[in-house]
Amino acid sequence: MGYNLLFGTNFIVWLQSFSNSFLDAFFKYVTLLGDEEFYLLFLPLIFWCIDKRVGFKLAFLSLLSTYANAFLKDLFAIPRPSDPRIRQMIGFEGYSFPSQHAQGTTVIWGYLASQYRSLAMGVVAVVIPILVSLSRLYLGVHYAQDVIGGVAIGALFILAFNWAVSAAGKMYVPPAAKAVGVLLLPFGLLALHFTAAAARAMGSLLGMGVGILLEEEFVRFEARGPWWKQLLKLAIGLAVSLALWAGLKVVLPEAVVFRLLRYGAVGLWVTFFAPWLFVKASLAGREG
Repeated sequence: MGYNLLFGTNFIVWLQSFSNSFLDAFFKYVTLLGDEEFYLLFLPLIFWCIDKRVGFKLAFLSLLSTYANAFLKDLFAIPRPSDPRIRQMIGFEGYSFPSQHAQGTTVIWGYLASQYRSLAMGVVAVVIPILVSLSRLYLGVHYAQDVIGGVAIGALFILAFNWAVSAAGKMYVPPAAKAVGVLLLPFGLLALHFTAAAARAMGSLLGMGVGILLEEEFVRFEARGPWWKQLLKLAIGLAVSLALWAGLKVVLPEAVVFRLLRYGAVGLWVTFFAPWLFVKASLAGREG
């Protein structure tokens, strides 16, 4: 372990030897593609405006990956880079291995590439995780082994998830079993690892799971539509999402259970209440 940290430290020092104002700004913007705020905007875009089934699966996979990342971080408990030669250009929280930014971007863009198979999508699925991983090293908040591990774990998650979805597609699952699963999975995982980071992921998963069951039963909205309706859906939907995400943070205490409620509310809005509103406001049609 000591050798790995020494190698990781020396690599960051070497990479930062190329620092200049352009690269500082460039990598600070690139790393935003792995931030929570990006997912809060991007995942609803897929669900509301492109393909709700792909969007839900993508969010489901991303949240499971986020939970696993939090679990592994606490399991390995490897400190962040702290050598005085390293410039840490942004803030951070939690342990170092594996990198959530590297793992998360691999999961998001890799899964989309597996669903929308094209050369352009494949290039994006490779370039974005590489750039985000480099940004974490350049900004001094992760070791090389953190981002390599994150990318590898993210790739394994995609393979396992696609296999599981394919296998599940051949089975009939009664609605009652789906409802039980929606409740048992997040609460079961929280029982194994009850932390703030886990509560964010599992609260979102719980809200989205309940919301998608309600949406399938009572709404069944159509994601595609005229461009101006898509823009209105995004403007209204994201405004409420951000209000819930930021507003409840101010109103509710910082206890883990309230974080679970906060993210659950956002997930329920995205998958049920927003689609219901879109249909009622004639911004979306219903599936036939």
